[in-house]
Amino acid sequence: MTAPAIPAATLIVMRDRVAAPPELLMVERAAKLAFAGGAMVFPGGRIDVGDEIAAAADDTPHAAARIAAIRETIEESSVAVGLAPTPGPALTATLAKALHDGGSFTELLDDYDLALDLEQLTLFARWKPAFHQTRIFDTLFFIADAPDGDWIPAPQPGECEAVIWISAAALLDRIAAGHATAIFPTIRNLERLAQFATVAEARADALAHPVDTITPWVEEVDGVTTLRIPENLGYPITSEPMASVTRGFGANAFPPA
Repeated sequence: MTAPAIPAATLIVMRDRVAAPPELLMVERAAKLAFAGGAMVFPGGRIDVGDEIAAAADDTPHAAARIAAIRETIEESSVAVGLAPTPGPALTATLAKALHDGGSFTELLDDYDLALDLEQLTLFARWKPAFHQTRIFDTLFFIADAPDGDWIPAPQPGECEAVIWISAAALLDRIAAGHATAIFPTIRNLERLAQFATVAEARADALAHPVDTITPWVEEVDGVTTLRIPENLGYPITSEPMASVTRGFGANAFPPA
């Protein structure tokens, strides 16, 4: 019997640049981690009980997921999004350390007179890969503008090897050259994000497409075993030969269906 999917949330933090495509906040996961070890990902993680409790009095759609995405981004990168007022880098580093040490996000916000501003996040996508993994995640992806200022991200000890600002196209080039790895949903999202010249364009695209749950499936296409997703959700590339998916990040990431 398949275990229920784990609710999760991811935050695509974007910052505009002059005469250049937007940069994204990307995390390199520690190689030892069971899920996507060593891969480049957007910050995020499970929606926990504290997120659900904090969302109980908030009627913003997907409030618990938004809170989880904000919390996880602070914890993994020491970059603050979705808070009012926006804390500076020093205070955000304090929040990140407290979260690492098991502190309550809600209590920390109260301690430092910070409020959640969930409307800063725009729903972008929902992915629920369902192959033969031990754990299946049902993940909501949100877009948010990076906070003003020159934020130097700091990786979460033990969980993240590095956190960087990089454009979608530049990261795709690194992956293609074998200098970085990413799982299938991340690559498809990077390809979609690489189309946009500004954060506003990415938000507009998110609002222009339905956010249906994406569960990739395996299909034979002209004799080639292919991993596919729907074609009406804004993604410029909707299929990839299974062999290249497997080579990209390990033989157990997407076993044959």
